Formats: sequence, structure tokens, C-alpha cells
Amino acid sequence: MDVTLHLAQDPEADALLGRSALAALTGMLLDQQVPMEWAFKGPATIAQRLGAEDLDAHEIAAYDPEAFAALLSDKPAVHRYPGSMAKRVQQLCQYLVEHYEGDAEGVWRDATTGQELLKHLTDLPGFGKQKAQIFLALLGKQLGVQPKGWREAAGAYGEPKSFRSVADITGPESLVKVRAHKQEMKAAAKAAKAAGK
Repeated sequence: MDVTLHLAQDPEADALLGRSALAALTGMLLDQQVPMEWAFKGPATIAQRLGAEDLDAHEIAAYDPEAFAALLSDKPAVHRYPGSMAKRVQQLCQYLVEHYEGDAEGVWRDATTGQELLKHLTDLPGFGKQKAQIFLALLGKQLGVQPKGWREAAGAYGEPKSFRSVADITGPESLVKVRAHKQEMKAAAKAAKAAGK
């Protein structure tokens, strides 16, 4: 992997996401209940606090859980819920060590179809179907991982220029479009909930 991503809107953090499969997966894992940039800056912050240039699945998997939670909790915290997210990051790394010898890229390297890749992603701890589909769309649209049927497997997130998720963010303009889409979706969901009462 060696691409330029613009998810953290921070050159160093984005550079790490573009060269490290584990950093990209970790950023996606952290991308919930916090602003996207905060989530995707998380891997660079974790690496920095570990005194490393990249994340290492073996190191994180074996790290003392309390010490790792403290590492994510230091100010500024890596996430709004640093304790629970530290646990999830460690579970992800433990799974990668167990199933892929710690090589995050192994999750997609040998997938021959979009459905197979989607299954590999949904098998990861902390990755439900929606998160897996968004990451699959990111792999296909920006990281050149395009097994047969990847767009279909990614669902609506795989549609070209759909501006629905992080998969479509390539700079400040697309970030604004994705944010607008998410606000529309939240408003629609709120309206539907109110109508159902």
C-alpha cells in the first residue's frame, strides 16, 4: 500500500493511513461516535505514543490491556470512549495475529470476489456489515483493491461519486459533500422516527 489518503485531514496521519493497512483498518474501527478526522488521526496518535512509525499488530495484541487503555486515554484522547476502543483495537490486532499472522493486508490480498472480501471484513472484531461495506468501498475506490463484484458487495457505498462515506473523501470539497449527505440521512431518520410515534 502506498497511496495518498485525505481522511484525517492531517498530512502525517494521512500518510500513515496510505501506507499502512493496519492503520487504515484501525482508523475505520475508530470511526464511530466521533468526527471522522478524529477517528482517522487515531492510528498516527497511537503509533506516536508507542514510539513507532507504524502500528504493529503483534505488539498491540500483546500489550497490557490497562496500559494500552491508558495510552489511548492520555490527553488528547484518541477517542471519546478510549477504554472501550482500546479493547476493540486490541481485539482486532489479536484476530489479525491469529488469522493473518499479524498482516492486515492479508484480509484482502487473496480475496477473489467482492463477497469473499466482504466476509473477511465482517469477520473482523468491531466490523458490522455497514462498516465492512464502507471499508470495502474505500479499498476499491482509493486503494486499488478491486476483486470481481466489489462495487456490488459494497452496496450503495460502492457507487461511483456517491459521497456517502469516507470511501469518497479525497479532499476538503468531497469531505463537505459527505458531511452534507450524512446530515441529510440523520434528518431523514429523525423525521421517520417522529412520524412513527
